[in-house]
Parts: sequence; structure tokens; C-alpha cells
Amino acid sequence: MDTVVGIRFNPAGKIYDFSGGAFVLKAGDPVIVETENGLGFGMVARPPREPSGTEGCGPLKKVFRPATEKDFLQLKKNALIETRALEYCHQCIKELNLKMNLFKTETNFDASKITFFFTADGRVDFRKLVKLLVKEFRSKIEMRQVGIRHQAKMCGGVGRCGRELCCSAFMTKFDPVSIRMAKKQGLSLNPTKISGVCGRLMCCLTFENDTYEKRERPKSRKGPKAQ
Repeated sequence: MDTVVGIRFNPAGKIYDFSGGAFVLKAGDPVIVETENGLGFGMVARPPREPSGTEGCGPLKKVFRPATEKDFLQLKKNALIETRALEYCHQCIKELNLKMNLFKTETNFDASKITFFFTADGRVDFRKLVKLLVKEFRSKIEMRQVGIRHQAKMCGGVGRCGRELCCSAFMTKFDPVSIRMAKKQGLSLNPTKISGVCGRLMCCLTFENDTYEKRERPKSRKGPKAQ
């Protein structure tokens, strides 16, 4: 029976299940896996295990092989392509006077596709931009608009607590955050003190919210037992 291994493509990204085959893997091992966009480079986040009943319902993509030195060289080449693509795209955005904030580029493992991540206040007509990028890089181009929280997660940074941003360090999803959470915890409602580097309410307000909610719930009182 094939084993199931958890693979993560980014340090604080989602863990995806793959078929481990006969490979002997442990947490932290670099591997090449089969994805919808071809081969991908990832790290083992969960060591191989036997599949549960639900995991065996559908076929899983496979671990192609452990990563080699040649694969790490390919990653370095990809990093150079991403840097050049970011600089060139910034230049094109300025020339086309597009209202968008480009902040990151990513290539797939074989560099056949380049994804450009940006934020914007509304929809952006980037058809001319894509044509310029395709002509320059001769690769498939994808423009992906994301929210400002995702920008902070992808770029990383240091929070007001002096530690790495929670979203880029370990959070795999964003939970709703409200000003009501700050009120319950007795925090200052000054926006500059409860907002993160992204300008939104700090994600850490959700970490202890359940504890404060339990404190506010009235304890149920049992009536006298019937004689």
C-alpha cells in the first residue's frame, strides 16, 4: 500500500498530501513532486503514513523523487528570473500608468510559467501588460490579484511585538478579526495600536478570543432537586 506524505511548498503554506511511493522520507526532506502545473519543488512537512479511509477515496499526485543538487541549481536560476521579471514588470506598469501594486513574482519549477502577484483598489485591465510580458519572457503569464493580508504573508516582516509576522511564520489561513475582540480583551481601540503592518486588525486578536468569550458566558445554575 502506498504511503501518504504531507508536502509544503512555502514555509507557512498549506500542507498537501501526496503519494510517497517507496521513497524513505522524513520531515524536512526536499522533494520533487507531480503537480497540475508540472513538476514542483517542496519540503516534507509530515512524514509518510498509511492512508486513512477518507484519504484513499481518490488518487493522489506522486512524489517524483528526492531533490538533487541539480534541482537546487534550478531554484537559483528561477530566483534570477523572478528578480528580472519583477523589475521589468514594474517598468511596464509605470509606462502603462496602471494603478496596481506589484510586490512578488514566482515561477514554477521548470520556469515555463511566471505568476505576478499584486494588490489594487479595484479591477485592473492588464491585457497590454500581459502581452509585453509574454513577448519578453516567452512563458505563460498569470496575473494574480490578492488582498493586503496575503501581501503581508507573502512578503513577511516584523510585527509591533518584535517577532516575525504570525501570518508568514505559521498561519495557513486567515480567520475573521473584529474590533469587538479588542474590546473584550481590554485593549486600546486606537487603530494604530491594534493594526498590523498590513493596516488591518492584528490576526493575534483571534488567538485568545475563545478564552475571553468563555469568561463572559453566564454559568448555568441548576435548580433544587425535586423531592
